[in-house]
Amino acid sequence: MGKSAQGTTEKGASGDGMQSASGASVKRKRAKPDKRQGSNKMSAEERLRFGLLSAQLTLAQQADRAVLVLVAGHAATGKGELINQLNHWLENRLTEVHALAPGDEERCRPYWWRFWHRLPTRGRLGVFVHGWVGDAVLARASRALGEGAYSDRIEQMRQFEAELAADGVQLVKLWLQIDAESQRRRLEMLAADPATRWQVTEDKWRRHAQHGLLDELARDLRKRTHRRHSPWIELDASSGDSLLPQVATLLENVMTTPPPALEAESSPALEAVQPPSLAALVQREAPERLKKRDYVERLSESQARLAELARSAARQRVPLVVMFEGHDAAGKGGGIHRLTSALDARLYQVHQIAAPTQEELLHPWQWRFWQRLPRDGRVAVFDRSWYGRVLVERVEGLAVEDDWRRGYEEIRQFEARLLEHGAVVVKLFLAIDKDEQLARFEARAATPHKRHKLTDEDWRNRERWDDYQQAIDEMFSQTHVPGAEWTLIDANDKRRARLEVIQEVSRRLAARLPLA
Repeated sequence: MGKSAQGTTEKGASGDGMQSASGASVKRKRAKPDKRQGSNKMSAEERLRFGLLSAQLTLAQQADRAVLVLVAGHAATGKGELINQLNHWLENRLTEVHALAPGDEERCRPYWWRFWHRLPTRGRLGVFVHGWVGDAVLARASRALGEGAYSDRIEQMRQFEAELAADGVQLVKLWLQIDAESQRRRLEMLAADPATRWQVTEDKWRRHAQHGLLDELARDLRKRTHRRHSPWIELDASSGDSLLPQVATLLENVMTTPPPALEAESSPALEAVQPPSLAALVQREAPERLKKRDYVERLSESQARLAELARSAARQRVPLVVMFEGHDAAGKGGGIHRLTSALDARLYQVHQIAAPTQEELLHPWQWRFWQRLPRDGRVAVFDRSWYGRVLVERVEGLAVEDDWRRGYEEIRQFEARLLEHGAVVVKLFLAIDKDEQLARFEARAATPHKRHKLTDEDWRNRERWDDYQQAIDEMFSQTHVPGAEWTLIDANDKRRARLEVIQEVSRRLAARLPLA
């Protein structure tokens, strides 16, 4: 099987044949075809290959979506051979193949990071071998995932696939099926050939021994994750015939037709937690402004405590994500500076989130935040964050209503993945009133070394103050959940706000770390 498939593939790779197929003029009489220029007639295989390649080049030119192919299935179904042949037919400079064997980079971040990190850009085709489906089925079969955790993982799959489909990634999920007897014969055949013996490991025989269980689990999983926007296609690999023609035809069709409509996923009900409110903050009596001498003394003590907790978190490999949102001129930069002054510079990174770059626009909107997640024991500080989707993108009309409304659930799921991994998530909102903001704007304009902080965008945002207030309160109500609660800080007094920032991060770390 391998030799015949490889032989036809190599024949179809002829450069002359492709040139002739693309319309190059060939002069000849009724005689034997000129071998230097090829024949005008293409074989069925050449037509398939030409159609697939043409569709891929059109996809790259239009760059309106990415195509992600998930290849999963039983052992000894020829997944590797199929992908090698497919990659040979495709323009592999526009194709990315990932067969993940998780290493330290994957294990020290949330589970889904390994897939988000490798998503293809719009216009490209990505292939995941085994992927999130194989991980889940094998983990359940070995009881590494209990029944409840397995159901949770399937729910995460549905959410992940829906997020990709909603944001320009078209999914093609292939399951390679084989019956137990055919699988046994295939393994024995591979083991008998010195050239393929290396493929037959103890793990492959163990999976053969579990064929019935794995088949049952896989069928149930496919049923529970089959959606209009991410359907399953089952391919029968029992005969040993090449599956390349079927897959090539399927992919050509996917790349040349519009993606299917998104099938809505139900959102779990929010736990009843009272969110903060800007109105309540305004009604609260403001404390007396902190004197500088008291501030300096308390700042030193607070930073010392935070430094101790941060070192403990690093030793225990607990990641920390601190996210700052707030009104313009509320003092986010000052709060970040005082916070990071207490940390070892080798252990933290500050990410300033602005308008997405051209590369980021070629990915789903969450991609750039997954890229910036810290390793275990490290700290990521976000100066503005993923909440831009439901704040500035909403208010300024940079995202359509369906997208920003869907953003609430996508944000909740994103933060849930961080918490499941054991991260401490601290969400801070620094609030000032409208009069205080105006005073700070005018002070910045009058101070040469601070003028760069004041932009035309700041003044435009101020004109939509009420719209932002409404968006902020709705953000609180939709994303204030256990483990990822919002902390609303009155930042009219900068000194007191900076202390509250440090103390809140310390409080959350102390609650997470044993004996802290």
